[in-house]
Amino acid sequence: MTRRDILKGSVAAASVLRLRAADVGSDRHGFKLGIITDELTTNLDQAADFLSSYSLHWCELREIYNKNLMNSSQADLDRARKVLDAHKLQVSEIASPIFKWNLPQVPAKSNEIRDEFKATFTEQDADSLLQKSFQLARFFGTQKVRIFAYWRVNDREKAYPYIRERLAKAAQLAQTNDIILTLENEYACNVGTGKELGRILGDVNSPHLRGNWDPGNAAFLDEVPYPDGYNAVRGLFAHMHVKDARKNPKTGKNEWRPVGGGVIDFKGQFEALRRDKYAGTISLETHYRRPDGNKVESTRESLEGLLKVL
Repeated sequence: MTRRDILKGSVAAASVLRLRAADVGSDRHGFKLGIITDELTTNLDQAADFLSSYSLHWCELREIYNKNLMNSSQADLDRARKVLDAHKLQVSEIASPIFKWNLPQVPAKSNEIRDEFKATFTEQDADSLLQKSFQLARFFGTQKVRIFAYWRVNDREKAYPYIRERLAKAAQLAQTNDIILTLENEYACNVGTGKELGRILGDVNSPHLRGNWDPGNAAFLDEVPYPDGYNAVRGLFAHMHVKDARKNPKTGKNEWRPVGGGVIDFKGQFEALRRDKYAGTISLETHYRRPDGNKVESTRESLEGLLKVL
């Protein structure tokens, strides 16, 4: 091959990659796809550059400029909005840490280590945090705020009535503020599987409390995400997280993998979303890390896996 042939081949390959990413970013697959920005970096400027390089038009905000969004200064919030506007990025939801703490009536074990994403709060902070999250949602032009169902306990049936009552109360507050709370099934919290998510959404039965369906978290609790978990939440969620997982054959413990490298049937899942005319937003939540720990390249690897599925 001549040097010119090699160059032409490289340009053609790059064009295919750009077109493939643009197809997803422009919703030609029917999906509003984005990334949780701090899975790349808390430097939103750099995260936005990455998203734009794949022609993605959505993002989810959790940490920016090395702080949880709930603790960010107004200067950082203003800077963030300018960056998003410049890159023509829309915010899918505010990834708040609300209710990712102990349920006062049935607390979890205090010695367990959990990832709080630089946001250590308690039930005393709940009402003020809800109001602040609503303000942030309006500031960034979204209607959705992600919440949880308290740290997971052994006796979840004992905790369930308290959780249901508290989330119903939060949904009423969200209604008065024209906000949709999206409850994530988080494996470290009392609602961790699709079955658990579907149950509480059905019991509360509010258009202002919907699901944030996370097949990866369901897999960590040994639920079959698709079709089992999905069938329990079908039509009940307004946002979705995408990450893959599998059990390490040597340790028997669950571990995160790039999309397509785990056990989740994402091809079947996305076919079902299209068949069911899902119109909500979707965020890649990488979690997987390459051996070198590079967050950007780990996310790129997982995103490429997702694009291949699509």
